[in-house]
Amino acid sequence: MKILRKVWRQTVGRMPEWMRLLCMGVAGLCIFGLGITVAWATFMPIPSIDNFENRQVAQSTKIYDRTGNIVLYDVFGSVRRTSVPLEQMSPHIQKATIAIEDATFYEHYGFRPLSFMRAAWEDITTGSFKQGGSTITQQVVKNALLTQRKTITRKIQEIVLAVRLDRAYSKDKILETYLNENPYGGTIYGVQEASQFFFGVDAKDVTLAQAAYLAALPQAPTRYSPHGNHRDELEARKNLVLREMLDNKFIAQTEYDEAMSEVVQFKDVAEAGIKAPHFVFYVREYLEDKYGVDAVLKDGLRVVTTLDYRLQEQAEKIVEKRALENARTFNASNAGLVAIEPTTGQILVMVGSRGYFDDQIEGKVNVTVADRQPGSSFKPFVYATAFEKGYTPETVLFDLKTQFSNACAPNNFSDVYPCYSPENYDHKFRGPITLRNALAQSVNIPAVKLVWLAGVDNSIKTAERLGLTTLEDAKRYGLTLVLGGGEVKLVEMVGAYGVFANDGLRNPHTALLSVEDKDGNVLEEFEKRESRVMEPQVARQISSILSDNEARTPLYGANSQLHFPGTDVAAKTGTTNENRDAWVIGYTTSLVAGAWAGNNRTESMNQISGLIVTPMWREFMDVALEKYPPGKFVSPSPDPDADSLPPVLRGQWDTSPAEGVHDILHWVKRDNPRTGRPANPSSDSQYAYWEYPVALWSQGVVNPGMGTSTPGQGGGLRILTPLPGTVVGFNQPLVVSAYYPFPQNVIQIAYFLNDVPIGSANQPPYAITVTPTSRGPAVLRVFAQTTMGTEVQQIPLTLQ
Repeated sequence: MKILRKVWRQTVGRMPEWMRLLCMGVAGLCIFGLGITVAWATFMPIPSIDNFENRQVAQSTKIYDRTGNIVLYDVFGSVRRTSVPLEQMSPHIQKATIAIEDATFYEHYGFRPLSFMRAAWEDITTGSFKQGGSTITQQVVKNALLTQRKTITRKIQEIVLAVRLDRAYSKDKILETYLNENPYGGTIYGVQEASQFFFGVDAKDVTLAQAAYLAALPQAPTRYSPHGNHRDELEARKNLVLREMLDNKFIAQTEYDEAMSEVVQFKDVAEAGIKAPHFVFYVREYLEDKYGVDAVLKDGLRVVTTLDYRLQEQAEKIVEKRALENARTFNASNAGLVAIEPTTGQILVMVGSRGYFDDQIEGKVNVTVADRQPGSSFKPFVYATAFEKGYTPETVLFDLKTQFSNACAPNNFSDVYPCYSPENYDHKFRGPITLRNALAQSVNIPAVKLVWLAGVDNSIKTAERLGLTTLEDAKRYGLTLVLGGGEVKLVEMVGAYGVFANDGLRNPHTALLSVEDKDGNVLEEFEKRESRVMEPQVARQISSILSDNEARTPLYGANSQLHFPGTDVAAKTGTTNENRDAWVIGYTTSLVAGAWAGNNRTESMNQISGLIVTPMWREFMDVALEKYPPGKFVSPSPDPDADSLPPVLRGQWDTSPAEGVHDILHWVKRDNPRTGRPANPSSDSQYAYWEYPVALWSQGVVNPGMGTSTPGQGGGLRILTPLPGTVVGFNQPLVVSAYYPFPQNVIQIAYFLNDVPIGSANQPPYAITVTPTSRGPAVLRVFAQTTMGTEVQQIPLTLQ
């Protein structure tokens, strides 16, 4: 009372008189209404709970395809419920359920005031209104005697009836009813059916670990399904059940330890009466998250989805056929496919595996929403980021073996951590190449350089704007991001490519057209939520490149399965390290489709090739485009600054013989490529690393850094930059670098201009930057002091 008086003085007591009177009036009305509700609920008759297993489920939630005519799934279309007396339920089941749901079940009188107030406070302070605080008795009342609507009146009824139910029936009878009525996923109700369905044993015979799984499921049966995509969450909740049992002294420490170490095998039982099962459970999980498990089970929802079931049927056949072929040929046992309409974001097709009931491949796992590395199919997001920054499809980068890690020397071409020197898919290097050709042919080295130019953070932000949600901070990936170092979901990748297809406009992917309750009231309805996340010009540039058959011909050939003569189709493949994932995502103005092939357990395939996944994607596209005919891509507009762009952005890489050959960091500012040359190119931490192989390439050095002599032999000093006869402008920075085939023997490389020392270096490419302040003929001399002696090279220059 002292506390209440103190609270009154600090709150209501400080209010103006009129506000105090108002608060007291509102409180009086609330108390009066509460009293009436309690009185009404007190005299409400309690239906008998005997023979609950025989009652009929009156309202059945149905999930339809986009026509509203084809039933994909009837939640209670084949209800499986077998009631058994409590003595035929394992004590493990009883204790596990009580531990996680209502630890004081045998002690209270049907209601726990403190738990209820704590849950109510959590609901009010968080605004979630998901905390229940309900006892097992309250849950029996809610499921059997009341509606599922979350109102204050219904909650009061639930509490009053629970107290009366607790007085009218034994605790064992209430617990027996609860365990016979609980939903355990799909059409499975009650612990007897659940025990048989998941473990192939009766409820009386389950082990402690199995019982913990059963107790974990009812909170979210679809999400926690052992055959779904959230097995880690099921494991965590099962462990929580065991911990609660231990803490409440329902089991001993030895029992807890044994149960934690037990590996439980789940029985694979085909679930009948379901079409497009991966998609259906994708939808059902969404419904349960939004409306609650009880609403999906009992409120008779009518759910019309976006699925084109006739196209889905064909896609399922194609995926199964091609995946079985791949299993025999490439050790790629599984596959998945998603198709989305880019102008709406509506999911038309979702095939989560080659067969939902195929236990050999864990077929119930939906690979379209699983996290997998995308390989080169991630590259368009980086290229789009670079285009937004001012780079062009004609921009030239050098495709040469390059070391990118500052932890290793530029002449160290190791790819073993901490070094990073990736290969191209064909282990060949092409020298200067435009961004158009580099993306179309999926060349890796220019892509890694481009993510440096575009920025890793910026590239991640672009991908997130387009709809990817699984990428974390840039430090986790670094330059590997562009080669698919992050994990993504196929359904999100397809949705993101839809932005390119839709001229830079994003429509978030969705699976629902409408949800109605049993009375026909619309709970939600599809509304187009289109937003601009990319400038049309950038999206058109990506589409132009990915549909450029001539540009990709060196990789795929002129008549590849990515080429649709007379039809605008853009496409990008992707593969990952260790041959674990093969991707292809392609689109038209009317349809985006992505396919994945690999193994659920991430085993390596025999090889990575377009032959693995492209034939499946092409066969689907041939079918789908008949129903969703495409239009023409809009061509990118001419660049208004084309004439004033730096030459390297216009496809010219060798326009300055006086300065020699350089990669792009020498010619443009990384973050503002259209605004002129950098004052000091070598200040960029990647400059020396990119320049080293370019300088060697310009002088015809084969296998840079490898050497052709044995270590210990002298000879081989070369001046890389500048070239002989270079004309150096007055007060213009001059980058000087050298090559020595055996860097382990180098003590120091020293530079002299007209016999005046200008600097030295001891790490390849031994680069320094100097600004000459005189004019006239000059001689650049380089002295290599090595363990084998001193070597000297010199070249003439002109300073003006």
